[in-house]
Amino acid sequence: MRAVVTGGAGFLGSHLTERLLSADWHVLCLDNLLTGSLRNIESFRVQTAYEFREHNVTEHIEVPGDVDAVFHFASPASPVDYLKMPIQTLKVGSLGTHNALGLAKAKNARFIMASTSEVYGDPLVNPQTEDYWGNVNPLGPRGVYDEAKRFSEAITLGYRRYHGMDTRIVRIFNTYGPRMRPDDGRVVSNFIVQALREDPLTVYGRGDQTRSFCFVSDLISGIVKLATAPASDATETPFNIGNPHERTVDELAERILKLTGSKSVIEHRPLPEDDPRVRCPDITRARTLLGWQPEVDIDDGLVQTIEYFKEVLK
Repeated sequence: MRAVVTGGAGFLGSHLTERLLSADWHVLCLDNLLTGSLRNIESFRVQTAYEFREHNVTEHIEVPGDVDAVFHFASPASPVDYLKMPIQTLKVGSLGTHNALGLAKAKNARFIMASTSEVYGDPLVNPQTEDYWGNVNPLGPRGVYDEAKRFSEAITLGYRRYHGMDTRIVRIFNTYGPRMRPDDGRVVSNFIVQALREDPLTVYGRGDQTRSFCFVSDLISGIVKLATAPASDATETPFNIGNPHERTVDELAERILKLTGSKSVIEHRPLPEDDPRVRCPDITRARTLLGWQPEVDIDDGLVQTIEYFKEVLK
């Protein structure tokens, strides 16, 4: 089996690539390194089953030979990145998704779209089910990412319905683990880096907003299960993949302080515009249709992530 992974040098793309290689797939990674890093893929670049090509997927994608699956994971994915690069974010969600779908269509390949829980916006229902349409502010600062992903889902289903393609959409909830960037602005990496540096842990708002945190190996297992499941009408609609255990941001901060032994204090700052008050996936579809649910305990996952950042920050 041969896969093309766009954004394959990123946090999630590199973990997905590693899992596919371990299952004897051949993998071609396409990444323009805007937010990805060669460090993420250095451990398997020497493998004969792996190929890296620096390429911006908003431009035409030409791949010789057969392709069995296209995993479209290219996109800035943290608020720090997409607020700094709004045009690039919109282009990779529109032009990039269009080009990746075109490649999958030309190769008669299965297409797996990495969407996000951000399509639910600041949800008015909790937990979020896949049939919830969301509460998104398209004109707010987060709209460039939210609407890029919502468009990506729409065009993916457009290709499925018009061209009869085999497509799958995974809505990814908060994920953490090794290979996160220290400066990516995500809450887990922020807290761990601040704790290790003995800086104040910045909690936005009162800290009572909730998130659910899925360790990266669990997330990748769910994505692979979705990607390799038999084609059926059930795979047409998106799948939430994430950890359904809801935690407050304050609780996460306290847990990281305990695990790192840091003497840092918690510092509260104003809540950013359109920051979701709740975020928790209903994973009934993934449990029922894929036989998937997360298994890694949050403390075990955080310890692995903390050890990674200790090495990165040396």
